Amino acid sequence: MTSSFLFAAILAAADPQAGDVADVVVVADLAQHPGFDRLWEPYLALWSPRQYVIAYGAHLAGKGDMGSILATVSRDAGKTWTRVGAIFDHLQRNGTVQYAYANPVLYRPPGQDVLWCFAMRCPMNRPHSEDSQICAAFSADGGYSWSPVELAMHYTGPAIIVGGVLRVDDPSGPRYLLPVHRNTRRTDPLGTRDQLVLESTSLLEWRLPKVQGKPLAGVVPQPAAGPVFLHEGQLAPGEKPGEVLMVMRTASYDRERALDPPRAYSTKSADYGRTWTAAVAEPDLHNSVSKAFFGRSASGACLYVYSDGPQGRRTSLRYKVKPAGGAWSAERTFFDAGIKNSYPTLIETAPDRFACTWDSGTKDRPRTSIRFGTLALR
Repeated sequence: MTSSFLFAAILAAADPQAGDVADVVVVADLAQHPGFDRLWEPYLALWSPRQYVIAYGAHLAGKGDMGSILATVSRDAGKTWTRVGAIFDHLQRNGTVQYAYANPVLYRPPGQDVLWCFAMRCPMNRPHSEDSQICAAFSADGGYSWSPVELAMHYTGPAIIVGGVLRVDDPSGPRYLLPVHRNTRRTDPLGTRDQLVLESTSLLEWRLPKVQGKPLAGVVPQPAAGPVFLHEGQLAPGEKPGEVLMVMRTASYDRERALDPPRAYSTKSADYGRTWTAAVAEPDLHNSVSKAFFGRSASGACLYVYSDGPQGRRTSLRYKVKPAGGAWSAERTFFDAGIKNSYPTLIETAPDRFACTWDSGTKDRPRTSIRFGTLALR
């Protein structure tokens, strides 16, 4: 197991910051990760009121979004962090195949003392992770040790994950939803770019929903005005029973460039995530080909955290809030320190209070550190 590092690098010692995120610390720094060229895509989960777990990627130079998935644990509600080793190690072979990994998603099922990590794995000989499969591991000790699990995956196409698992309690019993997308068009002119939602009753087996008369259940229909590259969807409960909302990162379908104007798209399900409405533009929600966080708080408010600026800039993080039944607020600053930041993930720790993580960098270089902070909605 990788040796542990215990530290609490307070941001105040670095660049002056602006924004509503408080208690900001550096969770992991690239200097502690020899052999990797960046740290990216963190995800956060709660094991107990004071024990938090973050999984993040350590990236391999020369590959596109491929590397190892590492874990770090805090036992004081995010003040200090201990790096505890790899969840998925690109140096460890799976039989005769050597995989690299990306995009961890942590999930603890309600009432269970098990923490899941879902991620993507792709053979190391591939240039990028667009043709990945979903893999999983679980921890029964709050993120210190991990056991790999082979999933029963009934969906057989490539799958890219970024958004978290959402549990829905429909009349047939609890089900778990996982947003995924595929981008086979990047290397295959006959390929497609689609946003999907897989379902499971066990977290071990995953499939597209089966709905009588709906052969494409689980697939988000394209807008009537023409196709858009819908991807990296984020799920949240709706305001009505059975309603699920999803907000998606966007790009042009053919060239993967920012839309004009750059904005997110959304879709809605009225049947617990089985079928979805055609995607529609969200004029109030900026998106320039970068992951944004979308969720709903215990008070019913929707929260959207995103990278500002044009495509590729990813400098400051901003956010908007929409109270239940209301409209989106004006733009607020989440975190701005004159450095590069991207890929926020939040989890609610108390009503309208969130623990947050994101990847961060320097003024000139992205993704050299993982940061943690807290946000209280106003």
